[in-house]
Amino acid sequence: MRVGYVILVLRLAGENPRWGYQRIVGELAGIGQPVSAMTVAKILREGGVSPASARAQLSWREFLRTHAASMIACDFFTVETLWLGRLYVLFFIELGTRRVHLAGCSTNPDGGWATQQARQLAWSLPERSRPIRYLIHDRDSKFSRAFDDVFKSEGVEIIRTPFRAPNANAFAERWVGTIRRDCLDWLLITSRSQLERVLRVYV
Repeated sequence: MRVGYVILVLRLAGENPRWGYQRIVGELAGIGQPVSAMTVAKILREGGVSPASARAQLSWREFLRTHAASMIACDFFTVETLWLGRLYVLFFIELGTRRVHLAGCSTNPDGGWATQQARQLAWSLPERSRPIRYLIHDRDSKFSRAFDDVFKSEGVEIIRTPFRAPNANAFAERWVGTIRRDCLDWLLITSRSQLERVLRVYV
């Protein structure tokens, strides 16, 4: 068994914890390095590498820490206006840099509106130096299948948080709390245009 094979197999397993030996065999074949499944399994076993099912079981905190640079999260929050109206704000936040992208404000957002905002953000994804691999959002009905499909078409995997588990989207929740304490709780909002200006300046 060549040392190069051993190093390559162990590296693929280390960098891709969800890959089992069959997947590694397929990836090696794809780059012109055919090797049997039995050989790969033996390399992993002798190298002390756990099965893929065990390696993939990261805690949520470890998963976020490991992939923060390639993850974004999104959420809605509401703002009450002086005239007793309600405005909904959709935003995205990059977990690695905490950079916020304001998608838009609406008095009555639905799945179609949210999907259009998603398209506008998705157009900028290919321009990034490091691609986005994951998008986190809750199970709000406004995050429709069409909304998810916009990101899936760019190779982004969708992670939907459990019901009634705001801590699973803690970065987005924390930013909402911050903008309320620092800005919105000190202002009287009269219109959507005013809110959009305030949010742009704050961001």
